[in-house]
Amino acid sequence: MAGGSQAHAAQCLAEAAAPRTVRILLPLPLADAYDYSVPEGLSVAPGQFVIVPLGKRETLGVVWGDGTGCIAAAKLRDVIEVLPALPMADALRRFVDWVAAYTLSPPGAVLRMAMSTPSALEAPRSELVYRPAGEADSDTLKLTAARRRVLAALKDGPAMSASELAHLAGVGASVIKTMASAGLLEAIERPMRRTFPQPDGAREGPTLSPEQKTAAEGLIDKVQAHAFSATLLDGVPGAGKTEVYFEAIAACLAAGRQALVLLPEIALTAQWLKRFEDRFGCTPAAWHSGLTSLERRETWRAIAEGRIGVVVGARSALFLPFQNLGLIVVDEEHDTSFKQEDGVCYNARDMAVVRARLVGAPVVLASATPSLESVLNVTSGRYGALHLPARHGGSQLAAISAVDLKRHAPTRDRWLSPPVLEAMKQTLAAGEQTLLFLNRRGYAPITLCRSCGKGIECPQCSAWLVEHRFRRQLVCHHCGYTEPPALKCRSCGVEDNFVACGPGVERLAEEAREFFPEARVELFTSDSLMNREEATAAVERMENGDIDILIGTQMAAKGHHFPKLTLVAVVDADLGLNGGDLRAAERTFQLLYQVAGRAGRHERPGRALIQTHAPEHPVMQALVANDRDRFVSAELAGRSGAGMPPYGRLASLIVSGPDPAAVDNVCAAIARRAPHQPGVTVLGPSVAPMSLLRGRHRRRFLLKTGRDTAVQPLLHAWLEQIGLPGSVRLQIDIDPYSFL
Repeated sequence: MAGGSQAHAAQCLAEAAAPRTVRILLPLPLADAYDYSVPEGLSVAPGQFVIVPLGKRETLGVVWGDGTGCIAAAKLRDVIEVLPALPMADALRRFVDWVAAYTLSPPGAVLRMAMSTPSALEAPRSELVYRPAGEADSDTLKLTAARRRVLAALKDGPAMSASELAHLAGVGASVIKTMASAGLLEAIERPMRRTFPQPDGAREGPTLSPEQKTAAEGLIDKVQAHAFSATLLDGVPGAGKTEVYFEAIAACLAAGRQALVLLPEIALTAQWLKRFEDRFGCTPAAWHSGLTSLERRETWRAIAEGRIGVVVGARSALFLPFQNLGLIVVDEEHDTSFKQEDGVCYNARDMAVVRARLVGAPVVLASATPSLESVLNVTSGRYGALHLPARHGGSQLAAISAVDLKRHAPTRDRWLSPPVLEAMKQTLAAGEQTLLFLNRRGYAPITLCRSCGKGIECPQCSAWLVEHRFRRQLVCHHCGYTEPPALKCRSCGVEDNFVACGPGVERLAEEAREFFPEARVELFTSDSLMNREEATAAVERMENGDIDILIGTQMAAKGHHFPKLTLVAVVDADLGLNGGDLRAAERTFQLLYQVAGRAGRHERPGRALIQTHAPEHPVMQALVANDRDRFVSAELAGRSGAGMPPYGRLASLIVSGPDPAAVDNVCAAIARRAPHQPGVTVLGPSVAPMSLLRGRHRRRFLLKTGRDTAVQPLLHAWLEQIGLPGSVRLQIDIDPYSFL
């Protein structure tokens, strides 16, 4: 008995002496969190950001929970330091785990997106600020006029830095320091924090139409319920969807919670930001790739500390550290730029719904052309819906006509048909504006040698180099490779014998200037407008009537409101229908419907002309008839019959590497272990349409299943025994959008 008691006591002592362990998830593409021991005296809690050793270096990580207990104490390494940042919220950690499980990505790779600004985790830098020392009365002291102004500037106000105080009092910085030395001012050290303006949700907004008011009240009810809901805000172009969800944002601010608005093209939001400022008195905090490192650090930390009420951002903003998220809005929810196809492959629209559910907040999906997935979710009852069937203010949708290029062909080496040229002439004569839409950047998509017929290809991709004549460059739009314009053919050596084939927006601008030499012509593309400031200036010129003919890509297709724009001409409406893409018809309809919606948004009626070789195509027929619902019904019926999304599930496997033989060997191993069961189809391996990308040879598999099949366990069981050489990568894309 005594022996047993001694053994039990020894076991208890050993357990008491054993160090506490925690699991630390690192922002690296690792499969799981690692166990670390917690040194005595160090307080560590889930969600805290820490520094830990990894190999011979130190790295950041997040405490993910208690240790597994599977690692021998002798092999454990200590947590080095807990960083002075607010812990990552439990809901965000669950979101990271959910995204990793759904996309079959390493959790650390997803965590890296949520830790995109490591410098924000450090203690904020401090600064010296000054306030009056004691209760000294400047009237009883013998002070210089300069010193009196300094004390007057501080009276009943906050402490200020030397530069702020000197500027306000109109004195030199030396006066401030001398007063501090003399005991007239007290220096205090405080953290440096950027002040963000706070949107005023109580500020009165514009007068809403009855339909807008009804929709806004519906969203406000969702916000005030403080519970998860998903609502599709479906309205025609110009119906005022933005003003409607602004009312939901106002309700969110009134409840003391944070709001996130996702936009597909953050660089193109000049008008959106102006409308927000008019409604709330200031612009929101922005999150996109154009921010400086300092802006990113200050914004990230302010969001985490709850000092920012509204954030507008690109898809990466979904992983920001909101502490009190009360509303998510996904504007233009159908837009394909919400789909990330590198690294962790995810759709920000779908993940926004997940994050809203995890924090118990409403999500609003807004679009004039909702995705088929969202339409089906509404009809099945998973999402609610609010409709805005008419334009705000009584203006009518643009009348859409198809121009049959078989009957109205442009002249040789020209791209604008006679009906379009005549419409442009009439529009210019009326003092109105034209938008020429062509979703093809550069001067020409292909440059061929007249002698041998060979084109100029990218050395790193199986793609043509696109001539950008205005920049005097040949550019690969897939990897970014550039080179000067070619003087000699690589194949036959003949000099100066190249010909541009097909139109790009630059070539279209050249043609417009030839036909209308007096017109003011501008390009509206990501190549001509390199940042948000340039885009804002171009939008203002268009609004002010300083542009007669605007030539744009999809940058110009959505979100813009130009009062004098009455004519939209789509130069190559068939462009998006080529290639056999699953979503080709849906994307083409959405894009052309949106761009046609730019015309006639004010008092003047608008029209849209669509140049096409296939006016009988269902997409063109639905556009001309202005019958979106007919197109959606027909497209859904076709998808249902084929078992394709949203009625089926797809997963894409992309195998790539610098050595095509090694890639093919891996593909053979994957193919041998492919699942064979009812309702599951595996296509491939096949050479990808983009067979070479950034110097890597690519092969593709496509897994197709029923809608109720969970593809993640299926893929995991299929691929877990496949060994990959170090040079070969396997990328999994659940719910793929691109098939290149």
